[in-house]
Amino acid sequence: MQNIEILSPSKANYIIKGDLTFSTIDKTTMKVLNFQQSASIINIDLKQLGKIDSAGLALLIEWIKFARSYQTELRFENIPAQLSALAKLSDISEIELFTLKN
Repeated sequence: MQNIEILSPSKANYIIKGDLTFSTIDKTTMKVLNFQQSASIINIDLKQLGKIDSAGLALLIEWIKFARSYQTELRFENIPAQLSALAKLSDISEIELFTLKN
């Protein structure tokens, strides 16, 4: 298990590093993105994401819901195959859930 680390090199850009799983997510992780003071678009780079499970997918969905309530768009970059497969397995369309940026 690799702990989750969420880096913010700038106000509207985040990098998720490590595992995004039930055992690594806590209340702090859920609130790390500050949608109230963010730009209208937030980029989240998943290139350094390790493992992800259904709890990690649920967290991303919650972030999307919060972002939409603040009229903020989340753009996920470098979406790993494991996350795409998990979304499909959960009957969630990658296109309707994520704004893809390659």
